[in-house]
Amino acid sequence: MEETHTSLKMAEIDLINNLEKISSEIPNRILKLEGFILKENHKEKLEILIFKGFSSSTTHPIEIDLEKKVIEFRYVITNFKLYKAPVTETEENFIKENQNSVFFLNQKNWI
Repeated sequence: MEETHTSLKMAEIDLINNLEKISSEIPNRILKLEGFILKENHKEKLEILIFKGFSSSTTHPIEIDLEKKVIEFRYVITNFKLYKAPVTETEENFIKENQNSVFFLNQKNWI
């Protein structure tokens, strides 16, 4: 599996903030971003959930100031998974996944 190096594109667009904007318009979807943070000579797992326009990381502290980037470290997102909200134990909520960093920037792909 080839990794999508979105960190190269981060200088041009703020991927997470753009995904948050789309998420705020589609409140019945959860987007899970999977990847890693690059720290010195090693990688640390990164997982971010975007729901109703807000990001939350299950692996690292994130910035809540809208004027700053969500993650201050250099990072790479390798996979995106879309789920139907609310998530329940009895129902299969997974909708689709994609490894292309711009796939979910198209709001139509959230349906």
